[in-house]
Amino acid sequence: MLDLAGPLHEWIEEGRDFAVATVVAVGGSAPRPPGAALAVAADGTAVGSVSGGCVEGAVYDLCVQALRDGETLVERFGYSDEDAFAVGLTCGGTIDVMITPGIPGTAGRSVAGAALSAAARGEPVALARVVRGPARLLGRALLVRPDGSHEGGLGGDPGLDRTAVAEAGALLDSGRTGTVELSEDGSHCPGGLTLLVESAVPPPRMIVFGAIDFAAALVRAGKFLGHHVTVCDARPVFATRARFPEADEIVVDWPDRYLRRTETDARTVLCVLTHDAKFDIPLLTEALRLPVAYVGAMGSRRTHQDRERRLREAGVTERELSRLRSPIGLDLGARTPEETAVSIAAEIIAARHGGTGTPLTGSDTPIHRAGRDAMPQAS
Repeated sequence: MLDLAGPLHEWIEEGRDFAVATVVAVGGSAPRPPGAALAVAADGTAVGSVSGGCVEGAVYDLCVQALRDGETLVERFGYSDEDAFAVGLTCGGTIDVMITPGIPGTAGRSVAGAALSAAARGEPVALARVVRGPARLLGRALLVRPDGSHEGGLGGDPGLDRTAVAEAGALLDSGRTGTVELSEDGSHCPGGLTLLVESAVPPPRMIVFGAIDFAAALVRAGKFLGHHVTVCDARPVFATRARFPEADEIVVDWPDRYLRRTETDARTVLCVLTHDAKFDIPLLTEALRLPVAYVGAMGSRRTHQDRERRLREAGVTERELSRLRSPIGLDLGARTPEETAVSIAAEIIAARHGGTGTPLTGSDTPIHRAGRDAMPQAS
């Protein structure tokens, strides 16, 4: 639900009634992960998606029903071999969807509203909701902030709230959305309750080093993927707003110096496009020792071999070198800056989700890799 924070916060500010359908569990080749949501306002306006189109109509009708009767319910959708035209997932997977009315007076309305408002402002926040358990607890919500403070409650034993706050805080720290199995007293005994914890965190960073034409295309791709994109180059004549109008930040500084002083985390993507040893070697020496998600460097295979030799001479270990994606990108036969940006973006996505980069045609690898993210993601 927090992935719809912007429009839902506006609806709350306007006083509009609405219902939200949230994916709370997936099985098999389901198209959307837990946390994906579809919201329907009382006037019929809809935003979001829970299945990429397979069951949107049926879920829409359930949201309208929830607006009418004010009840929270969970519905499962799956594929039916007996009736190809039945409502279900053509991909063969299953999804459990919780439909929650967001009208005043319903359980969790104020807590969910506070979480949506915080997420819309770009503040890190986690929303824990009971998605399986006794009917009296279904839909109960708890908002958790990075400092451990919280609002709302799940009802029942006080130990349940304490454990939920701790579990939600851990998922928020890593920027992940997931489910937690607990008992009603808050002990870690599965079978009693399932909590869906949605995390909303600032967009992951992409730092592009080298203000070249390929960088301009990569900035656009990075923004499309939802990154906060910074361009860094030591040459002020190239690192300009006119050349990179879509970048969030443009920094004129030596790349290695900037990397040492800027903030990075486990979701940060570093793309080195300078392919100039005087910039690359000190920069990559720093980059390969940081706990970031991805480090890629542009250049020919000959450039890569020379770069590796220089990095070893600079003291970079074989283990650190193994993290380097060079030459950067997947083999798509890319030639233009735009095609190269797609190649790099594809490798970043594959690294994030554990993909192979091989064609799906003729392959037996899973299309959707639920729970396999190598890089924590934002909602």
